[in-house]
Amino acid sequence: MMVWFDEQPDAVFDMWQSTGPHSNLRREDYADPQTCRRCHKKNYDAWFEHPHRKMNLLASEDSVVGDFSGEREINYRGGTATFDRSDQGHSMTLARDGQSRVYSVEETIGSRFFQYYVGHLVQGPEAPEHPMYHVDFVLPFGYWIDQKQWVPVVHVSEEVADDLRDDPFDVASSAVDGKDYYSYHRHCANCHSTFALGDLLLKAFPRLGKYSPHSLHFSMPGYVADAHPQLWPTGKRSFDLTEDELAGIMSAVGDLQASEHGVSMGISCGACHLGLKEHAEGRMKKPPFFPNSPHLHIEYADEKKKENISFGRTPRTLNSICARCHTGKRPEYGAGMSTWNSIEFSDALKSPCFTKATCVDCHEPHAPIGKVWKKTAAQDDASCMKCHPRFASKKARQAHTHHPLDSAGSRCMNCHMPRLNEGLQAMVRTHLIFTPTNPDMIESNEPNACNMCHADKPIDWTLDHLSEWYDAEFNDKSIDFSYKPREQPVAIGWLNHHREAVRLVGADSLVRSGATWALKDLAGALDDDFMVNRQFARIGIEKLTGRSLGATGYRFYMTRDERKAPLVRVRDELLKVQSSATRPGPVGRR
Repeated sequence: MMVWFDEQPDAVFDMWQSTGPHSNLRREDYADPQTCRRCHKKNYDAWFEHPHRKMNLLASEDSVVGDFSGEREINYRGGTATFDRSDQGHSMTLARDGQSRVYSVEETIGSRFFQYYVGHLVQGPEAPEHPMYHVDFVLPFGYWIDQKQWVPVVHVSEEVADDLRDDPFDVASSAVDGKDYYSYHRHCANCHSTFALGDLLLKAFPRLGKYSPHSLHFSMPGYVADAHPQLWPTGKRSFDLTEDELAGIMSAVGDLQASEHGVSMGISCGACHLGLKEHAEGRMKKPPFFPNSPHLHIEYADEKKKENISFGRTPRTLNSICARCHTGKRPEYGAGMSTWNSIEFSDALKSPCFTKATCVDCHEPHAPIGKVWKKTAAQDDASCMKCHPRFASKKARQAHTHHPLDSAGSRCMNCHMPRLNEGLQAMVRTHLIFTPTNPDMIESNEPNACNMCHADKPIDWTLDHLSEWYDAEFNDKSIDFSYKPREQPVAIGWLNHHREAVRLVGADSLVRSGATWALKDLAGALDDDFMVNRQFARIGIEKLTGRSLGATGYRFYMTRDERKAPLVRVRDELLKVQSSATRPGPVGRR
């Protein structure tokens, strides 16, 4: 996509396809979700319960889930955070070494597993001009809903080992956005709330342009003067303005807040369907699914493509809607898939399957998923069979998977979309559809689907089966280098991997396979350098043993020194469970 800061030359208009004069990009083009309910009650009622709707809301008695009674606190890094409610609203107070700071709570993020909070500093030792008094950002503690406890937030920026994590009780005197805090409205709200798409084309044009089904040209001067006349200098044309003035206008658009200038807080109908006011008012029977505006044009390499333009629900247009938010950059495994969630489309796009598939082939966009995936394994398999009917029969499936029909090993997603992605409180499926024989994963000792189920088996057991079943070949020198000792269970090796994402999958694989024989090894994951890994290890161990670790005094967010004594008690508890479990012996090469 090209954003034009100058007026578009007349000579190029004949080469482009106009998307106007109809407009569905400005805030004034959008309809309130309540108007959609009149004709689409079923979809509206499902959306109303969807986490998308509650992705970002103004803080109120109705929207706040966390315990702000003043009776709950969290002790972290030698400081204490408390959470209160008053006539002025909700607040978060951080105190350490006789110094305290009070933060207002202005907005909420999420409501399914955790709820995070957006606000700013209202009282503290910093000078009045300090930016954290004037900019809303994600506050340092969130509420873990299932556990009913306050915990440090994660993934607001790059997740790092404990000794590199920001200390929320230590505020830089000259705090910088993007380093010491992250302006929520500039960095986060574009996806957590619903803005007019024209605003997003300026706020996030690199990402939106990258995944558009067509090559776009968008006039910044034309759109801003039309949609936000208060931001455009009266009587001025673009060539009258300096670069600094144009940059200032772009910055002002970037700072627009959803509560004042968005279509809605949270994700509502217009986030996918665009501006539908004319349709809602009965003036347009079949609205376009593609963005339309006199300020937006499409460029084509040849006339044939220009003639075949479609503004309807084509696969590429449908996918581009999800791509507006479910894309980005994350750390990657060797095969290219992300290690943690929210960029599912970026991963899916790397899959050969996704040349024809769409997100809505598997996901119902209006219905909430819930705490766990609702479809059965058979229903998931049926989604794959739409494009792979040759594996539909029992005989063909068994020949392909070498597992009994309806067993875990016969399920398409267990092998081709294993749980490699760190979710909010559980490992979830990668959206990069790939094969279990991928050499980039296996040769580097990164998670493979076989050992995620057969966690007790060594790598040579896996290689023998992949060779026998699929004629797969691997570099033996790479295998020998990556797996040491080579005869140990692969999942145990993952627990000790140099990459934290692999360690996370290792712990999850052992838990899912019921490996009580590995409890002593899993206890080591409770002392991982990465806080998220310790959190997931605690969840997994409690699930595997049926015992809560709370009585031991262990908290996953403790410092290393604080964890020492509780971990002694944890290991004593786990040894009682492990004593009756048999650890697998070494398996030699065939």
